[in-house]
Amino acid sequence: MEDEKMTNQDLIYQFKIELAEIEPTIWRVIQVPSKFSFWDLHVAIQDSMGWLDYHLHVFRMIESRKKKHIEIGIPDEELGFQEILPGWETPITKFFNEPGRSAIYNYDFGDGWSHYVLLEGILLKEKGVKYPVCIQGERACPPEDCGGVPGYERMIEILANLDHPERIAYNEWLKVCAKNYYPYDPSEFDPDKVHFCSPKKRLKIMLSS
Repeated sequence: MEDEKMTNQDLIYQFKIELAEIEPTIWRVIQVPSKFSFWDLHVAIQDSMGWLDYHLHVFRMIESRKKKHIEIGIPDEELGFQEILPGWETPITKFFNEPGRSAIYNYDFGDGWSHYVLLEGILLKEKGVKYPVCIQGERACPPEDCGGVPGYERMIEILANLDHPERIAYNEWLKVCAKNYYPYDPSEFDPDKVHFCSPKKRLKIMLSS
């Protein structure tokens, strides 16, 4: 019993997150405690990718035996969609029970950002490491509210053209974003600079709003 208890406490889940429909791929590899809920994982994905958690999100899991989608996120009865399980009440171990399991993580239903989330492995916690942690990744996250994939691609094209008539306007917009994206370098990402916020504090703010 003691060995089983120690194992459960010391397990770490390693996920790879890829932003869909963008080339070159924007991706991250994060390691999180196995005790995480889907809300905790949501916050870790937001922080590692560089999103600001301004919008709704949902995880879409496939129950293989029933062959149906299960949605986990923030329930909203007014929207009339299929039942959404509360992320803060749903442990990741309920669906991510073995390496190779995957999900779609959708964020900002207006801009429509879709992420592939893959459980790469289940590891033992390393001494001296504070989890969650981002261990790898490439390329900067798109700025919030830039217009989804088409808006992002248009922005990158304009910023790369020094003579484009809209380049000054785009740079001015980037300067006044809530998170200062200026100067915006789409190729820049440093996993050591990722700061993970407290999921409990974030949940308290969300529930009180």
